Amino acid sequence: MRLRRMLAVWAAKITEKASVHIFHRQGVTWAGKIALKICPSVLKEFSGQVKKDIFIVCGTNGKTTTNNMLCAAIEAEGYRVVCNHTGSNMLNGVAAAFALSAGIGGNLKADYACIEIDEASTRRVFPHFKPDYMVLTNLFRDQLDRYGEIDITMNILKEVMRAAPGMKVIVNGDDALSAFLAMDSGNEYITYGISEQVTDARDSHEIREGRFCKRCGAPLKYRFYHYSQLGDYACSECEFRRPAPDYDAADIEMGEGLAFTVEGRRLRADYKGFYNIYNILAAYAAVRTGGINAEHFNEMLAGFNPENGRMEEFRIQNTKAILNLAKNPAGFNQNISAVMQDQTPKDVIIVINDNAQDGTDISWLWDVDFDRFREANTQAITVSGIRCYDMGLRLKYVDIPAMMEPDVEKALRERIANGCGNLYVLVNYTALFSTRNVLKRLEGER
Repeated sequence: MRLRRMLAVWAAKITEKASVHIFHRQGVTWAGKIALKICPSVLKEFSGQVKKDIFIVCGTNGKTTTNNMLCAAIEAEGYRVVCNHTGSNMLNGVAAAFALSAGIGGNLKADYACIEIDEASTRRVFPHFKPDYMVLTNLFRDQLDRYGEIDITMNILKEVMRAAPGMKVIVNGDDALSAFLAMDSGNEYITYGISEQVTDARDSHEIREGRFCKRCGAPLKYRFYHYSQLGDYACSECEFRRPAPDYDAADIEMGEGLAFTVEGRRLRADYKGFYNIYNILAAYAAVRTGGINAEHFNEMLAGFNPENGRMEEFRIQNTKAILNLAKNPAGFNQNISAVMQDQTPKDVIIVINDNAQDGTDISWLWDVDFDRFREANTQAITVSGIRCYDMGLRLKYVDIPAMMEPDVEKALRERIANGCGNLYVLVNYTALFSTRNVLKRLEGER
């Protein structure tokens, strides 16, 4: 068995290196697939070698940032951690995270594991190991042709929660859907959230999920919204309501960066976007729930680079380019809010694909509040990608002019050459890796 495990590790490492250096592709998925082919029990065996706890991170938005931040926070306390940093979150990607972290002798030296898992893929991953903790960030409508309605995702997560009764759930209590799921699962749960009203979202045109109580079906009443359906809610008929958070972010500041207080600690981060408060808070709550000292959490935040297209910054000639993933209405609306936080002149490129991993149904674009770009001090907007003309039409309906360039590299080069020097690049899922590769290549040009 050990020989097969060793062969699986060698094959995974060779495959990953070859994919990156020869084919210029992210080779993680193939590495995991080959490792599982050689040794079907490789994931079970390596997960069993983790000395302490396994954390998994699920939810529609914020998984990758939260998971990587959680990993960095645990490492900052001096522990060794297995993590799927690249966001490859299906079975093959999870297997690759363990195989690529193992030594060539077929053994894994790790204290913890932080693993992001696609919600629908939990069914395939959980037979291999049972996590100690699940961080549940939020549940939004996402890729209807892949996932269907939110109820389907909720049923899958309920199924795997009940299959791991010893797993503790760390849940965003401001999301009525996630909170109900945690309460209904039978698992022990811990909540995090924001009890104070930070913004006035009453006039927002956002499409809000979870308007009805999952317990009795009556309308939910909100004292206030943070964004989408996240806020302070209570059922109009039954006793279901937002739980008082175990980890509550207070005294929130938003400007050039973000700051808030939790457990008497002032946390600061040089990021934009209100949603990043939730990402930071989720990672902090997970660290503390796991009994880990968060003594170096602020130090971690100061040095943390989201990378992988999560507010990732590039310097190209005289242009600062920020790349960020935007793959559903809630996420895109928060991306627009982050862009608006920067009040200086800026250019925007939007890249939309419709490959299988994106979801071929792009009707969600019509639920995004794009007309807010008028207030964002944008100098020029360019649309690109496979469905650039659909995106251009969407902007036309709110009277926002846009240049159309299907070729992403051409679009980037044009804005870098003729733009204002401050560029935001918003991409959906399959556009992320290819666009990031182009930006890295342009950054390396002299």
